[in-house]
Formats: sequence, C-alpha cells, structure tokens
Amino acid sequence: MAKAKSVSTPKPPSPEGEGKSGLSWLWLAVLTLAVDQITKLAVMAKLTPYQDMISLTGFFNLIHVHNTGAAFSLLADQPGWQRGFFMLVGLVASALMIYLMRQTRGRALFSLSLALILGGALGNVIDRALYGHVIDFLDFHLAGWHWPAFNVADSGITVGAVLLVLDSFRKPAKP
Repeated sequence: MAKAKSVSTPKPPSPEGEGKSGLSWLWLAVLTLAVDQITKLAVMAKLTPYQDMISLTGFFNLIHVHNTGAAFSLLADQPGWQRGFFMLVGLVASALMIYLMRQTRGRALFSLSLALILGGALGNVIDRALYGHVIDFLDFHLAGWHWPAFNVADSGITVGAVLLVLDSFRKPAKP
C-alpha cells in the first residue's frame, strides 16, 4: 500500500515581513559615500582652502573649507575632543542604521532614508579619520547672506532625515 503524501499549505507572509529587506538599499549608501568622497577629492585637488572660489551662479559657489565641528560648525571652536566624539557618534549611528535596515522589510521610504543618512555619516567619518576635519565646498548665498558651506554627505544626511520625517507620517500597513 502506498503512503499518502502530506501537502502543506504555505503560510502567507506577515505584513512586517513583506517586501525586500532594507539591506537591499545599501547600494544607495555606497553611491552616496562614493560621490561624496570623489567630489571632496576634486575640490582638494583644485581649490586652496579658504582662498580659491569658483562662482557658478549668482547664488552658488564652490569653495574649500574645513569644518572641525558638526552641522553649521557646531563645537568647531573646541580644542579637538570633538573629532573622536563625532567619529564615534557617526560609527554608532551607522551601525544602528544597518541594524534597522536589516530588520526592516517592505518599507522602501524608510530604508531609502536610512541609506542616504548612512552614506553621508560614513563620508564625514572618513574625512575626520583622514584629515581631522570635514571638507565642505558647496556655498549658497543670496543678498549677502551665506548658508554655511556643506558637502554631498551633508546633503545625503539632510535629504534622508526629511524623508524619514515624511515616512513617520505614513500609516503602517494593516495586518
């Protein structure tokens, strides 16, 4: 007598498990990091710090400045402890973002946001490790007012943070 084969019905995926892993967005973090480092190398090769400027429009220049502080030169006037502190914060934040991306499925905007922030954070950590400061070069101004110079890494962090806020307003998927 032949044995009957048992047929199992596949379980439907749970809502939090649907979609690709957030780690599938790591390519964007790598791209952000690469563009950041390449543009900084180009600026360092072409512009003397605090001296040269390339005016591209009536409101946008390329310059070469060093930032030992955080955003908007916060803590830049400190005696040097901030270099290690900001490197540690960047590395811990990067590890947390990778962990969150690994745990996340089916939340593309959330993962995209974290990837941009991750690429930017690592770009600035690399600068601090190699040079002791961050290379900034994007200089926007209008009617004598200058926005503090920034870089591609800072742009990734900012755009990622805005997208993260937008994602927080989205309704979670229904189970």
